[in-house]
Amino acid sequence: MAIFELNKTKVNKLRITKFKNEKELQTVFENNLEEILSIKFLATEYTTTHGGRIDTLGLDEDGSPVIIEYKEDEKDNVINQGLFYLDWLIDHKGDFEILVQKKLGVNTKVNWDSPRLILIAQSYNEYDKYAVNRISENIELKKYLLYDGRVLFVENVMLSKKEGAKRTKQTTITYKEYNIEHHLEGKPKSTKDLFKELQERILKLDERIKEKALKYYIAYGLDRNFCEIVVQANGLWVHIDINKSEAKDPKNKLIDVSEVGHWATGNVKIKLDKLEDLEYIMNIVTQSYESKL
Repeated sequence: MAIFELNKTKVNKLRITKFKNEKELQTVFENNLEEILSIKFLATEYTTTHGGRIDTLGLDEDGSPVIIEYKEDEKDNVINQGLFYLDWLIDHKGDFEILVQKKLGVNTKVNWDSPRLILIAQSYNEYDKYAVNRISENIELKKYLLYDGRVLFVENVMLSKKEGAKRTKQTTITYKEYNIEHHLEGKPKSTKDLFKELQERILKLDERIKEKALKYYIAYGLDRNFCEIVVQANGLWVHIDINKSEAKDPKNKLIDVSEVGHWATGNVKIKLDKLEDLEYIMNIVTQSYESKL
């Protein structure tokens, strides 16, 4: 991908360069993990009981464990290695939760429903993509490009499989699956209709938006969440992932829950219990979406 630097009416094409080595690549990501991937950093070169070392350990915004492995050489086979670490992590939940409590505080919750493996490289061959597609686990391929040693571009090559995808690889990892029906089951038709209207409007914002049903909420995001929906019998709570002070909320309907326990990642919420409020709420959701671009 060509990147140009604009200087008034002239453009200068930036050159694709490389990090000095894999360690420099790893350090840049670890020092900026939350900004780049919306993942809280936990540990680097984490030693496992079998002697292997996990490049980077983190916790994503939904509380799921994340293993990150870096691939410098196209010939490096880190997929099987990463899966091995993922299996190891599931067998050592206690060690991981102790690490989380030490780094992020004793009240930090870990969600074991869907641990993730992220691979980061400058390029992938077709064998890599085929392998990940066949394995169908929670594996993500991300590609990076470095321009002139100062501009870092990161894009998704392959995201983890959607819920319900058939898994063809035998593994000790057990994933708990939730879907939209899990949240709508037993709710009145009026609430279901409200959800479907809001869902449709959110997904129309961008074809890249990922919809992810978790145990307590349904999240919408690109590389990171911008809103979540908590379905209740009498309506929907829509959580927004921006600060209350940053949102344009002329009717002052947003409620700050940053100091109150809640499951969703957004620290402000707004109630949707009648269709006439949809336009107002979508305006705020759009603000959060645009803040993540």
